[in-house]
Amino acid sequence: MTDFPGDFLWGSATAAHQVEGGNTNNDWWDFEHNPTTAARESSGDGIDHYHRYASDFALLASLGHNAHRLSVEWSRIEPAPGEFSRAALDHYRRVLTALRDEGLTAFVTLHHFTLPRWFAARGGWLAPDAAAVFARYSARVAGELGDLMPFVCTINEPQMVALHGYLEGYHPPGVTNPVLWKRAGEALLGAHFAGVRAVRGEADSRTGPAVQLPLLVPVREGPLFDEMRYEIVGRYLDNLTGAGAGDWLGVQYYRKQWVDPDSPAFFGTPPPGVPLTQMGWAVHPDGLREMLHRAARTGLPLYVTENGIATTDDTERVAYLRSHLTALARARAEGVDVRGYLHWSAFDNFEWSEGYRPKFGLIAVGDDFTRHPKPSAHAFARVATTGRLDALDQPE
Repeated sequence: MTDFPGDFLWGSATAAHQVEGGNTNNDWWDFEHNPTTAARESSGDGIDHYHRYASDFALLASLGHNAHRLSVEWSRIEPAPGEFSRAALDHYRRVLTALRDEGLTAFVTLHHFTLPRWFAARGGWLAPDAAAVFARYSARVAGELGDLMPFVCTINEPQMVALHGYLEGYHPPGVTNPVLWKRAGEALLGAHFAGVRAVRGEADSRTGPAVQLPLLVPVREGPLFDEMRYEIVGRYLDNLTGAGAGDWLGVQYYRKQWVDPDSPAFFGTPPPGVPLTQMGWAVHPDGLREMLHRAARTGLPLYVTENGIATTDDTERVAYLRSHLTALARARAEGVDVRGYLHWSAFDNFEWSEGYRPKFGLIAVGDDFTRHPKPSAHAFARVATTGRLDALDQPE
């Protein structure tokens, strides 16, 4: 008896700026090269996925994946306001064709953290017409590439774009303002709805956002916990109702977080003895089950569009897969409509302000860009091809 049905989608995820290399026309490139920001290093050449996508997709297919999540880079496609690059659109048509030809179902993200320089310079998500500008871009991509995009993710982790960029200053634009943080969150939700309308006007793609849903717990009950829970979870899940919300919801889960009113950063450190990742994130597998139940209240079909661990110990990654896939199977057995699991990430890659130090990938990448699947990649392949959790522990 299998733990997952035969039509379950299995795969992994990437984001353009983290793997392509050479994305010099966006706000992240500027952030990385500004010595006053939180960024540790430049993304540089990434892992050269821009040129190696075809062999990368073939490798993922050989590892049992039948789906893949990736993003298209807005700053390549629209390098100046209203100016769309034919070469960039043709490139992404080749990318998505190669993905389809390998039998991988595409989940295409329109905005995964990076903004074109010109959009950031005019106020980014806080510009008065931000949603309309995003809709224009979304419509063009859908009109050009919609036949190759069965699933479209409008915005990746809108609550983290707002939190990291406008409250913590950890991501662009590097602002620490509690008023702008909330305005940004509201604007991003509005941009999602505008993106859904734009894509539907041009293509038959199924649309949805991908939201990161940490399991939040209070160090002490109070108004700060209620505020953080709303801004990170409730603002998005409570408003994803009705026909305009989209067709599916991506759930991204990594950790349990303690909200602490005595901490300047609002979040406390995990208690002693809690297992931590390279990122300092608290490992709590059952939080995935809990947050899937919370997301299910939207009534939308769910896909886990990111879940993974930063570690240099690959046996730890296999254990993480075992515990979190078990939590996922439990959620399904309890009636949650989860239809796929996309691991973060396919490859070790650039992890935003943390640079290349954290190792999230199923596949290691050498200094010469050679790809080296880890034992966890083969363990994941056994689950993906059999639908059985116990396949994780079978010998290769």
